Amino acid sequence: MASGRPKSAALMLLFLNLGLYIFVTIIAGWAVNHAIERTHETASVLSIPARIFPIYFPMGNMATGFFIIFSFIAGVVGVATSITGLTNVVQWDAPNLSAAVASSLLTWTLTLLAMGLACKEINIGWTDANLRTLEVMTIIASATQLFCTGAIHAGAEDVAPKRMPAAAGTV
Repeated sequence: MASGRPKSAALMLLFLNLGLYIFVTIIAGWAVNHAIERTHETASVLSIPARIFPIYFPMGNMATGFFIIFSFIAGVVGVATSITGLTNVVQWDAPNLSAAVASSLLTWTLTLLAMGLACKEINIGWTDANLRTLEVMTIIASATQLFCTGAIHAGAEDVAPKRMPAAAGTV
C-alpha cells in the first residue's frame, strides 16, 4: 500500500474525530455544570441515598450521571488523542504510528464504555434533547474512532519493517 491511502484516510478521520470529541466534551461539560448548579435545589428533597451522591443530575434517568461523566472523560481523552494522532500521522514513521495506534485504541475503549452507557440510557428512556444529542454524538464517535484506529493500524503495518524469514539450518 505505497499509495498513501491509509495516511489520507487516517488524517481525514482524525480531523473528523477531533470535531466530534470537541462537541462531545462541550455538551458533557455543559451537563456537568448544569447538574452542579441545580444539585442543591433539586437534591434537597430526595431521600438519603440520592442526596449522598455529590452531583445529582436533575435531567434524564438513573444512567445519566454515569453516562455524562464517562462521555466527558472520553471526550477529553479523544481530543488529546486526535491532536497527538495528527502530529504522529503527519510524521508517518513506525514509532509514531505505533504510539498513535496505542492511544487511538485507548480512546476507542473509553468511547465504547460511554457508548454502552448511552445505549442503556436510550433503553431506559425519558431524556431531553441535549442528552439525546450527546448520546448520538457518542455513538457516532465510537464508530468513527473504530475506523480511525483501523486506518492508523493499516498504516503502521505498511510502514513497519518486514521481517526476513530465517535461513534454513540456522539457529
